[in-house]
Amino acid sequence: MIDQRLRRTLVDSLYSNPMSLLIGALCGVLVCAYTAYVSDDQALQVVAWVLAGVAFMRVAVMVAVRNVLRAKSSTLELLFEFGAFAYAGSVSLMAALAILHNVSVEAQMVLVVYAVGYATAIAPRNAGRPFIAIGQLLAVMAPLTGALLLSDALLVRVLGVVALLHIPSTVSITINVYRSLRTSIAEAETNERLARKMEVLAHTDIVTGLHNRAGLNDVLAAQVRHGGSDQRIALFWLDLDRFKEVNDLLGHQMGDRVLSEIARRLRDSLPVDAGIARFGGDEFVFFCQIDDRAQCERLANRVLDQITRPMRLDGERLEVSSSIGIATMPEDGVDADRLMQAADLALYHAKQDGRGKLRFFDDEMTRELANRREIEAELRQAIQRDELSLFFQPIIDLQTGRIRCFEALLRWFHPVKGELRPAEFIPVAEETGVIVTLGNWITRQAALACAQWPEDVSVAVNLSPLQIKAPGAVLAIEQALREANLDPRRLELEVTESLFIEDHEQTAAFINELSAKGVRFALDDFGTGYSSLSYIHKYPFSKIKVDRCFVSGADVGPRAHAIIRAVAAMGRGLDMEIVAEGLEEQCQVETVRDAGCTLGQGYFFSRAVPDYLAAMLLAQDREGDGLRAA
Repeated sequence: MIDQRLRRTLVDSLYSNPMSLLIGALCGVLVCAYTAYVSDDQALQVVAWVLAGVAFMRVAVMVAVRNVLRAKSSTLELLFEFGAFAYAGSVSLMAALAILHNVSVEAQMVLVVYAVGYATAIAPRNAGRPFIAIGQLLAVMAPLTGALLLSDALLVRVLGVVALLHIPSTVSITINVYRSLRTSIAEAETNERLARKMEVLAHTDIVTGLHNRAGLNDVLAAQVRHGGSDQRIALFWLDLDRFKEVNDLLGHQMGDRVLSEIARRLRDSLPVDAGIARFGGDEFVFFCQIDDRAQCERLANRVLDQITRPMRLDGERLEVSSSIGIATMPEDGVDADRLMQAADLALYHAKQDGRGKLRFFDDEMTRELANRREIEAELRQAIQRDELSLFFQPIIDLQTGRIRCFEALLRWFHPVKGELRPAEFIPVAEETGVIVTLGNWITRQAALACAQWPEDVSVAVNLSPLQIKAPGAVLAIEQALREANLDPRRLELEVTESLFIEDHEQTAAFINELSAKGVRFALDDFGTGYSSLSYIHKYPFSKIKVDRCFVSGADVGPRAHAIIRAVAAMGRGLDMEIVAEGLEEQCQVETVRDAGCTLGQGYFFSRAVPDYLAAMLLAQDREGDGLRAA
């Protein structure tokens, strides 16, 4: 196939410079017409007219073919051969007749010089097709050389010998030019082919064979650019739920096979003209033209169903769910960037709704994003401006009524918006990573406050999973203890079950290292997550906090009380303290105490208060018989 392309390129080179052919033809017509006229030789005049006709025909064919240039290579080559050989023969015949007819010396000289010059110049110009170039050379030089050698004049015969020797040298030059030209074109073909291959590789995901991020940007931009103003496009942003567990448990090689299977299912589920890409990690983006929102939703549900189907790889039965965010054009954006942003926002909200969900973009999502960004910026400033405060809620010994611990709770008093609830800014801090800086600040302030309390009172601090996974997490806790000069046994770190879902090894190292130094750990919100007993067995928890949903609320009843009793019995057997959260009434206190809970926390005893009021509560606690002792 490359030979055909190469031949086409070489043939095209014959037609690449019509101006040189036009100038050469014009010169030939003028030289031959003038010498025929002044020599008054009838034969020369006839040949001159033939040469003029051939020259005109060649120029006309060159211009016509160059404007179209769609004929087959063989046809183009044949047309050029006919004109080239006819013209070369006419030039040679003119020069030979001038010598044989013994016209004026000046006319002979002009025609011979022109013929030799033409033969020499045309050889490298037409070297792309050696047959034509050498054929023209021989068509000119062979008759001319013969005529020179047949002359009676010795000097003219010597010139014939020189002309004869000129033929092989010019042939050699022509062949060398042809080889160089062929090599250059072949190298250019190879480089172009490699460049195309590299471009394909640069736009292809090696795991799935789909477009990668760069490839997606190109095909999506092209679709938007060339699709017309009335087209409707739906863009779907898909994220696999908890795919990290597949890599962690089964290895990255198995993870790649899962991704390849997901890619295959997407190809089978989507229209043939859909653009599909692996955007990175466990995210896929695909787009296609749609008629309406209903069609878009049906397509998304079909994709979700296909991906959720169990897959079996090397004997492993895997079930993978996904979430999808959807944006449509022109409703949600009129260019590729806005469409991608809208689908990304929709995906975020789909994942917030739970696994296996899909969400369409709406304008409210943009307002929420703007609000989150505003909160993020203001939160960073709040840390620097000391707008944040720690409040402390007491945790009470249910037998004595005395304060055993304070839980540190963050409060933000915004200078313009007033008090902001933790539910408004803690999720934003988690998403943006600000929670790491914030959590370290909370731990340090809580330790400083606890250092002012009696030695039998401890402080509890909630930890975010991001804090624990951050570099230097243990060092940050140790630094807070050193700055406050606080006994590590008086610091209690509360973690939730969500911490253990993803990264057991790093979590275990964090807990074990601090536990060895005396820091205590509590399992918070027990009963609302997976409630796996393996966590309690594996990690050195000293306290379990029973979530408030089992203590107060509309659903509290005999079943909730039975659960509390079971947890309390487990705590006694494991030498752990059990904290009941959300205590608001005397009867609730009595119920959880009778069930076996050792500690209680809630509005019945006290709301969270500033540090100076916490010190007053401690003073009252030490002077009296305890805080609302029952």
